[in-house]
Amino acid sequence: MAVIGLIVHRGRPEAAAAARDLSVWLASQGHQACMPPEEAAATSCPGLQVDPARFAAGLDAVVTLGGDGSILRAVELVGESGVPILGVNFGRMAYLTEVVPADAHSAIERVLAGEHHVSERMLLTVEFDAGGRGRQRRVALNEAVVERPAASYALRLGVSFNGERFTTYAADGLIVCTPTGSTAYSLSAGGPVIDPTHRALLLTPVSPHMLFGRSVMVAPETQLQLEVLSDRGAVLSVDGRRLAELNQHDEVVCSASRYPARLVTFGTRKFHQVLKTKFGLNDR
Repeated sequence: MAVIGLIVHRGRPEAAAAARDLSVWLASQGHQACMPPEEAAATSCPGLQVDPARFAAGLDAVVTLGGDGSILRAVELVGESGVPILGVNFGRMAYLTEVVPADAHSAIERVLAGEHHVSERMLLTVEFDAGGRGRQRRVALNEAVVERPAASYALRLGVSFNGERFTTYAADGLIVCTPTGSTAYSLSAGGPVIDPTHRALLLTPVSPHMLFGRSVMVAPETQLQLEVLSDRGAVLSVDGRRLAELNQHDEVVCSASRYPARLVTFGTRKFHQVLKTKFGLNDR
């Protein structure tokens, strides 16, 4: 018997219906489905819910039904456990999802039979202090963002590499992203596109109020520290989720995780072909 975790885009009724169908089908095949409480409520499957803290334990795979945001949520829940993640596309842009809904059953059968490949993607570890709760640690597939809490002033952030001060940025915010995340927020802020199988940290300023406004790419062994210098503070978001309000002199420390996210693939997906398809870069 295999145990399959299901992550569902809760704003898409068709994804919730597909999750209910998958849970019934898995049971008919002698397998077991489980979901975090939010997904179990959204799909009317309360009997399948598990504590999020124990979600990754014993899983053979995670199946996401949504877009790239659903895969980010899966990464948040399974973290560095190495559980493979199969994305079923109910989204729009969807760089990371692998199969269309009609192929979900056969794709899961192939995963359980070992007839698949795994694309390993670098994860970002993010450490910070939040609200007197002590040191917090999260992992991200895309990025960590430190930005101003209001639109009325430029944020000042000190940046250090491995404890050595680099410079002070005046900007709306700073993005620290993985190669996978280079096609997300960093790209919209003017950052470069990096092959997602590469290992590196990318620092991209958001609307810099200074002469130097370029992205900086550093080696994956680098520990990247961001210190809030503005007296009105900042906010920290990780993979699109707002996690903490930061005060003056609070630090956020970003580094490459030793453990990758493991995304299920079937055959070879050439990155430049995916890029052409998603951005409509047809030959002219």
